[in-house]
Amino acid sequence: MVSCSYVQRRQTRGIIAEIDGQTLSEETLRQMTAGLDSVDSARVAEQTIQQWAIDILQYKKASGNNSKEIEQMVEDYRRSLYLYEYEQRLVARHMPKEVADTLITTFYQAHKENFILNESIMKGILVVFPIGTPKQDKLRQWLANPDEENLEKIEKYTYQYATGYELFLTEWKTANQIILRLPTETDILQQQLHRHSLIEVQDSVSCYWLQVTDKHFAGDYMPQDYVAADIKQIILAQRQVSFLREEREKLYRDAVRFRKIKLYNPTDTNE
Repeated sequence: MVSCSYVQRRQTRGIIAEIDGQTLSEETLRQMTAGLDSVDSARVAEQTIQQWAIDILQYKKASGNNSKEIEQMVEDYRRSLYLYEYEQRLVARHMPKEVADTLITTFYQAHKENFILNESIMKGILVVFPIGTPKQDKLRQWLANPDEENLEKIEKYTYQYATGYELFLTEWKTANQIILRLPTETDILQQQLHRHSLIEVQDSVSCYWLQVTDKHFAGDYMPQDYVAADIKQIILAQRQVSFLREEREKLYRDAVRFRKIKLYNPTDTNE
């Protein structure tokens, strides 16, 4: 299947090809061709063997002309990979991952000017129901005061009448996310957000009622709970930098203490 003198077929040992002691097994080919018909299977098998052989032959030729610079680059990468994996294990095993709410608040207050909204955000309730649905006055009253009792009434109402319902009292939604659910323009929604807490929109079939319980506009400071997760990641990143720096310094101090490092006075060039 491959016109190359380096490649030999030895299916009797479960090996499909060999080059300089490196082998390609039948099992590997079987996995590559699983689910294919006989024609596709043969084609994929041929291509796999060819590419496998070419990769090995090219690498052998390239490595034969290798330079000291490339060897150093390989060694540097190897060292950096070992160090990275070692430090990641240290962080995973020994660095505290919990971030106190008070620490998040302190960071937020100290860097509040860095958290400015680019668009409006809101919390609330969205109900979609057919035009002419009964008890709309009741629904309006319940939405105006969405306490536990009224939320239960709203859910019963939406179960009976609504064609759409979204409750996001504890989750911030952007204006762009909400506008996808409403038959209105972004500018109109922004105007109504400034004027009303209950926004009522309708098309030829349905009514869309958006009760906004909390809102912030573009240019406002982001609320703390909106950026709390991001702040936590920033604090953890800063903590990791400090943790790893301390571990490196401790490693060095211990090496000096136990005389694993020999330190010599530099030669005085003035003598």
